[in-house]
Amino acid sequence: MPKEQGRKMIAQNRKARHDYQVDDTYEAGLVLVGTEVKSLRAGRATLTDGFAEIHDGEAFLHGVHIPEYAQGTWTNHEPRRVRKLLLNRHEIDKIESKVNERGFTLIPLALYFKDGRAKVELGLARGRKTYDKRHAIAERQANREKQQALGRRLKGHE
Repeated sequence: MPKEQGRKMIAQNRKARHDYQVDDTYEAGLVLVGTEVKSLRAGRATLTDGFAEIHDGEAFLHGVHIPEYAQGTWTNHEPRRVRKLLLNRHEIDKIESKVNERGFTLIPLALYFKDGRAKVELGLARGRKTYDKRHAIAERQANREKQQALGRRLKGHE
């Protein structure tokens, strides 16, 4: 069987970029059991309540829901179990220092297969206040209108 190539998206946390200001992103591997991998290959996972935590020099993913595998037997996994993340020591130290001193949090942004291996994209983020969210929406809307006006002008409609 040929080896899998490229990136296959499983789940994305779209709301995270709205609720948080993402400053930096990291790619981490996941320690999974067999039925979790089969469930992910079926494209089933939810990242909405997930977060990551550094504890004793190791990174762990909490609150990510990977449903039980339909054809699994007694070997099935717990859907919301804590999963270990695979990161370099340098990355873990860097993340831990930022999370501890500056009020950042570590949230999963995407879950995908990269060359056949399950990966999670983590965002080092700071929570947004309600007025920040409104400001970001207004800014996006203004940029969209600006691009539309520029497009109309280039086409000669104005």
